[in-house]
Amino acid sequence: QVQLVESGGGSVQAGGSLRLSCAASGYIHKLLYMGWFRQAPGKEREGVAAIRTGGVSTFYADSVKGRFTISQDFAKNTVYLQMNSLKPEDTAMYYCAANPSGLSLLDDTYYNLWGQGTQVIVSS
Repeated sequence: QVQLVESGGGSVQAGGSLRLSCAASGYIHKLLYMGWFRQAPGKEREGVAAIRTGGVSTFYADSVKGRFTISQDFAKNTVYLQMNSLKPEDTAMYYCAANPSGLSLLDDTYYNLWGQGTQVIVSS
């Protein structure tokens, strides 16, 4: 079965950058759509970005648009989230997930495969 493993989290100062990686044990094209979500303590999980694995379509939450970029490397079966101009409110556990339907890409309803998460902390 396909597994997702996130990496690249860490602690940075406001204004800094991080690149998160999500490696899949199988070809990511078969997963159709991949997304990044985040959840902070006491808050609901929110969609951050999504990408069509077989194409170039990308989607972003308004809160990260212009600062974050989602991309993929088919040869490495990996999806990335480049995070620039980080803010303290970006602090959260970040998860990657797979969506086989293409529906509600910034909502978790149709995502059926999840990684274990990687922590991002942005200090003031």
